[in-house]
Amino acid sequence: MKRSMYAGRVREEHIGTHITLKGWVGRRRDLGGLIFIDLRDREGVMQLVINPDTASKEVMATAESIRSEYVVEVTGLVEAREQANPNLPTGAVELKVEAITVLNTAKTTPFEIKDGIEANDDTRLRYRYLDLRRPEMLANLKLRAKVTHSIRNYLDELEFIDVETPFLTKSTPEGARDYLVPSRVNKGHFYALPQSPQITKQLLMNAGFDRYYQIVKCFRDEDLRGDRQPEFTQVDMETSFLSEQEIQEITEGLIARVMKETKGIEVTLPFPRMKYDDAMSLYGSDKPDTRFDMLLQDLTELVKGVDFKVFSEAPAVKAIVVKGAADHYSRKDIDKLTEVAKQYGAKGLAWVKYADGTLNGPVAKFLTDVTSDLTTALHLEDKDLVLFVADSLEVANTTLGALRVRLAKELDLVDNNQYNFLWVVDWPMFEWSEEEGRYMSAHHPFTLPQEETEHELEGDLSKVRAVAYDIVLNGYELGGGSLRINHKELQERMFKALGFTTEAANEQFGFLLEAMDYGFPPHGGLAIGLDRFVMLLAGEDNIREVIAFPKNNKATDPMTQAPSLVSDKQLDELSLQVEGADQE
Repeated sequence: MKRSMYAGRVREEHIGTHITLKGWVGRRRDLGGLIFIDLRDREGVMQLVINPDTASKEVMATAESIRSEYVVEVTGLVEAREQANPNLPTGAVELKVEAITVLNTAKTTPFEIKDGIEANDDTRLRYRYLDLRRPEMLANLKLRAKVTHSIRNYLDELEFIDVETPFLTKSTPEGARDYLVPSRVNKGHFYALPQSPQITKQLLMNAGFDRYYQIVKCFRDEDLRGDRQPEFTQVDMETSFLSEQEIQEITEGLIARVMKETKGIEVTLPFPRMKYDDAMSLYGSDKPDTRFDMLLQDLTELVKGVDFKVFSEAPAVKAIVVKGAADHYSRKDIDKLTEVAKQYGAKGLAWVKYADGTLNGPVAKFLTDVTSDLTTALHLEDKDLVLFVADSLEVANTTLGALRVRLAKELDLVDNNQYNFLWVVDWPMFEWSEEEGRYMSAHHPFTLPQEETEHELEGDLSKVRAVAYDIVLNGYELGGGSLRINHKELQERMFKALGFTTEAANEQFGFLLEAMDYGFPPHGGLAIGLDRFVMLLAGEDNIREVIAFPKNNKATDPMTQAPSLVSDKQLDELSLQVEGADQE
């Protein structure tokens, strides 16, 4: 029979009507012959009742044979539930079953199909089709669909054009590692899966599309973390003739629309703006979490004269004050924090506790002469804990920035129902790579340098600033963008600053340089990480929770066993040989 409605949508207004439902058995309870079944579908759960006084012998026999996760079809009369369940949307009604058919049976599942299970990640991914039956996972994917729907509507209203760009592209040397795809037709040649549609969307601007967007898959062969996957989805945008402020306003409007339509939250516009240097100095991060204080404070000059070489001779001494936490952290606890600090390059972690107007702790004796100044500078109050890092400025900022976030979580200082958006602007154009022994693009080599620092492309690259902007939400980089270079001469200077010879630049990007000879308009854009955005809206800590079929932390799929070995015949067709692995 045709399904009347979803089980999770049955309400009191349906009392007295006959309906047909189809779905999965959540659980079955037999109470002295009276059988209750929780029927689950994508919209929720509905209670079924099979009464031996009214049901046929055939219906009773079928109901008694049913087990969890059987797929069934039921027809019956909607009645008021004697003991309503206020925690369930369908809790005021139940279905008095008159007919029931088993559409398919099921083995015992490797974990319960319910929220809050304790199964390990690989087990969940091995049986992802079962994991996705759980209400919280279904809710996350429905939220994701709602977010993308909202985004598309907003951009369509602003006359953005949705254009698909290629997945088989050319490998570029900048950025993360490419995923390479061998060409069978062109022996020895490789495509690359795109890390982003950066160049193609710029070429669309040259083609006159003016406003482009795409919700697109991208690929990066990099080490994985909770907010990264080898394949990910981004909301990609590019515009012509707009300033960075206008692009940011469009982005703010998009986010405001999504927040309103998916969370019912009105966000305040415009978002705050923070310079990159201030973010690093005050928060120790280029993606600062502004939901709590505990700002980094520079004490370099204040401690210059103390009789403690670790402080007096350090390039930088910075500190954070953990308010009222002196009794919360023992010496053993702080030792653990010290090990964390060392992971970020710090040589150690100094500390003092402030109580009754005095400093106590391993380095307190060295600070006697500056106690008053230190107390004033740090606004110390009774029971405060002060953590110091004396090192290079970069190490001090990065270490205390990481500790700041860790301590806030441990002390429950973060309001998880708060959404703090901000822009980080005035970015460095380049960053030094110890691995490469040269400056690399902080974003990508097509970013427009700020006019007042452009001359440093032939000088001190550390002084070049970019017309770039990242949008940050609660300590996560939500997305980033910039204005782009649209003049050939400037793009050639940028490639040269990055160490490209003229020949190498033409080999890698000759088609882009040639396009700049044909009236390339001023343009710029932005990309938002969709997976990360939905993760934060869903209140999850890992983007796997909002992706239907993700990879694990080893970049493998426990369900399909990808990546896998391939046959010798396939390798021969591609003129490839594999070393260090046994082929089937």
